[in-house]
Amino acid sequence: MNQEKQQRIKACLQELAGLLYEEVDKNQLTNLEEIEKTVRRQVLEYVSPEIALFLLNKQLEQK
Repeated sequence: MNQEKQQRIKACLQELAGLLYEEVDKNQLTNLEEIEKTVRRQVLEYVSPEIALFLLNKQLEQK
């Protein structure tokens, strides 16, 4: 992956992190374990399904 794409991904992820952080109950972020659980939950709920759709679309294009 070229440098330009890496920078774009980083920028998108930083924006996503900000959006997800806005939706978190800050009272839950009291220790490292709760932060990790929150991040995992958000990744599973919001990020992973989109990645799965991307991979599925790529498989369908190849057929």
